[in-house]
Amino acid sequence: MPPTDQELVQLAQRRKELAAKYILPVDQRDTPGRGIHHAALICSDVEQTLTFYQGLLGFPLVELTENRDYKGSTHFFFDVGNGNYLAYFDFPGLDLGPYREVLGGLHHIAISVTPEQWDRLVAKLQAAGIDVHIVNGDSAYFLGPDGERLELLSYPLNDMYGTVVG
Repeated sequence: MPPTDQELVQLAQRRKELAAKYILPVDQRDTPGRGIHHAALICSDVEQTLTFYQGLLGFPLVELTENRDYKGSTHFFFDVGNGNYLAYFDFPGLDLGPYREVLGGLHHIAISVTPEQWDRLVAKLQAAGIDVHIVNGDSAYFLGPDGERLELLSYPLNDMYGTVVG
């Protein structure tokens, strides 16, 4: 059940409190990280995933190898730009269920593309019969081959609805 109006006011106040308490000034943000090396998901069919991400969306496959942790499993990477990779594993022989949204799990992956690429990719997805939910003419949500939620944004990196993130 969605929050009531009173709960929405309380939630908004709590967000303000958390932001005031935890968002550090820019000059104090010395992160130990260099960036996300890759995000890894699980697929049911390697070739179906290759066809979708490289064939339909145009993200080049840059590596395909055996998974070091599970014999017979394939580990492969797509270049989604700016030194970022989307990786997949298959796990032959494991009885994995369909995608589910769970606490701590994946909600969606948002990939930034130019406005021209956004228009082209949305048209390709629609022509392929994929249901695309467009929000504000610059954000497109759709499902990958195993039900993973994906979003194409025509915003630059570090920009969210015209506001610089961070």
